[in-house]
Amino acid sequence: MHLNNLSTEELKKRRLYSNLALFLVAFLWGTTFAVSKYAFAYFTPVYMIAFRFTIGVLAMCIFFWKKISKITLKDLKGGIIVGIIFFIAFVTQLIALQYTEAGKQAFLAATYVVMAPFLYWIIYHKKPDFRTLAGAFICFLGIGLLTLNASLSISFGDGLTLFSSLFYALHIMFNGYFVEKQDPVILSTVQFAVVAIISWIFAFFFEPFPTAIGFEGIASVLYLGIFCTGLAYFLQTAAQRYTLATHAAIILSLESVFGILLAVVMLGEIFTLRMLMGCIAIFGAILITELRPSSD
Repeated sequence: MHLNNLSTEELKKRRLYSNLALFLVAFLWGTTFAVSKYAFAYFTPVYMIAFRFTIGVLAMCIFFWKKISKITLKDLKGGIIVGIIFFIAFVTQLIALQYTEAGKQAFLAATYVVMAPFLYWIIYHKKPDFRTLAGAFICFLGIGLLTLNASLSISFGDGLTLFSSLFYALHIMFNGYFVEKQDPVILSTVQFAVVAIISWIFAFFFEPFPTAIGFEGIASVLYLGIFCTGLAYFLQTAAQRYTLATHAAIILSLESVFGILLAVVMLGEIFTLRMLMGCIAIFGAILITELRPSSD
């Protein structure tokens, strides 16, 4: 159903459900930090992406086969474009991690939240309103308080991470563009398949195949594939039909908040005052962006 055919009340309701779905997505992505620590003991990075997205594709096909069987060339075009962008974002971030500190990369990678409104402006020629820009800026500061490392120098790894962030922002933009015209289930499945295929090719040539995969490795990669890939990215794609891409970027940035909180609970890491201030800033950014007068 096209958005123009929805009543104001129905559109508001769907936007609320979409935003709640994006909160769940951010939580699932936040869990990947702890889960990936187990998976990396058994898988090299790109092979883990290959397994993760292959499982994601299989999960989508099992649950939505009737809908996926009706795929068209138009669906393939959109999914391939979004999938290639998604793969570039994933792989460049992994390569960059070899040349920079993980804490600094977490901050730099999250700059897609700030990039998104400006990309939205460039691509769709719609200038972001003051609330969106202010929310993105405050969110940027909050993520900095959560993860910024003492060193601020820009190395090769830092520059490559910013390049990766640009593609994460582009992924949100193009996801929002194509999902308005295509079925979210099919769009999600095609882009998962594209990432999986390219990852298998990339990993075959550049990484050793994992041979000793224990129970924890299988369980962790199944969780990453089914919940953090299949379910999470499907919800992201479906939710973006009813919410602005710039708002989606702000909500999805909660991934860093959930990641920090889960690290404290599950891994016993220390939660500092600066981290608390970062969480408050990010929640404040979401409130500024999402809580609007009823006339908006």
